[in-house]
Amino acid sequence: MNPTAETLSAQAVRLPPDERMALVERILDSLDEPDASLDALWAKEADDRLAAYRRGEIRALALSDVIAKYQVTNKPA
Repeated sequence: MNPTAETLSAQAVRLPPDERMALVERILDSLDEPDASLDALWAKEADDRLAAYRRGEIRALALSDVIAKYQVTNKPA
């Protein structure tokens, strides 16, 4: 991090938790600005995947299978 970011970070951690959360939300919101070029890339990706599915090159998976793949299980060690 640059010195300005280090200073801001040091100041932020001294804020009460509710103010830190509000600051985090504001920063995250600032990163969520619309980006037409990124939206176009995602639209093309979706179109390409749908076309590949229709050509039989890829198959669909059940939502439950996808979720199960990424779920963390708490297994005893």
